[in-house]
Amino acid sequence: MREERWHRRHRVAVDVVIAVFFVLLDTGATLAGATWWPDHPGPLAEVLLGVQALACGSLVLRRRAPLTVVAVLGAFTLAVTLLISPAHALTPARPGNVWAPYATALAATGPLFYGTSRRTAFVALTGFTLIVARVWQPTATIITIGLLRTVSGPLLGLYLDARRRLVLALTERAERAEREHHLLAEQARDEERARLAGEMHDVVTHRVSLMVLQAGALQMTARDEATRRATEELRAAGCQALDELRDLVGILRTAPEEDTTPSADGFTTLIAESAAVGIPTELVEEGDRSLASPVVGRTAYRIVREALTNVRKHAPGARVTVRVEYEEAQLRVTIHNTPPTGRPSSALVETGSGLGIVNLRQRIELVHGTLRAGPAPDGGFCLAATLPAYVPTAESAV
Repeated sequence: MREERWHRRHRVAVDVVIAVFFVLLDTGATLAGATWWPDHPGPLAEVLLGVQALACGSLVLRRRAPLTVVAVLGAFTLAVTLLISPAHALTPARPGNVWAPYATALAATGPLFYGTSRRTAFVALTGFTLIVARVWQPTATIITIGLLRTVSGPLLGLYLDARRRLVLALTERAERAEREHHLLAEQARDEERARLAGEMHDVVTHRVSLMVLQAGALQMTARDEATRRATEELRAAGCQALDELRDLVGILRTAPEEDTTPSADGFTTLIAESAAVGIPTELVEEGDRSLASPVVGRTAYRIVREALTNVRKHAPGARVTVRVEYEEAQLRVTIHNTPPTGRPSSALVETGSGLGIVNLRQRIELVHGTLRAGPAPDGGFCLAATLPAYVPTAESAV
């Protein structure tokens, strides 16, 4: 079962780490004289160093507000450039350096990769490049480095975006081919079922019809009453067998009925039923239900139903929390109940077969899921299942 990677589940933490890294990198590089730091720094330089750290820290928003990050870093770079020339309020130790922070390279990736409008992104990046490259003070080195710093990020963003689209298209094509495969397999099973039913009907009815006809002929030629009575019973039994065979063949030629077990939409009903019998039950759902395919939703429904049934039998008075987490790659179902406040009824406990969890585990393994069931640290009981979000079936291809 494919599990979502850590950096995708903790994107905010990753962005914070990246922002802190660039704050430290640009602060160290500036103090080392790699950008605009003067030989004799004064209060203005120290204030600008702090403002630069805040500007680099805006990388935390590079996914949610990429244009804002570009605007902040571009405004800082432009302010430093104007303070150096023509204001002459700041004199860098190395005038030939690029005065933009290194964070501009990553910021330039955002508008194309996380933005919504491609045209707006190109306009913003054009202005950003002009500021970083200082085209009004043209030197070959600064313009080249500035272009590389602001163009390499967007090119990487375009490549990653094209790769993501290609992977999504290939994944969709593979899933569609798999659904078509299941449809063809189901069609082949239906055709084979109909063929076998027809052959059985032809072969068996032929022989039984001969038996009925021979019994009828024997009845007509029999001289004693006992023989005629026996042949009549044989003929009637044969006719009944033909009728039953006709019904059986009709059933075989009919496709099996669909599974009518409710899917994820039935969780609310289960919670209401549990609360109606005096068990406080809370349902917590996170994510989009549509991420779970039908067979996975029905399996999750059975898990919740079995868990609530066990709580009613074995943990009277307990409080139950049902948590369902829908993700792109998997579905997590957790049912936790607090310790019981009363003693379970022996008559109610004996009504079960004791194989509920075992059968549930087998059903979960059929869809390549996992199940954990056992006592909880608070003295209650916890049942947790992890299922793949998508299981291809003929139903999911409809």
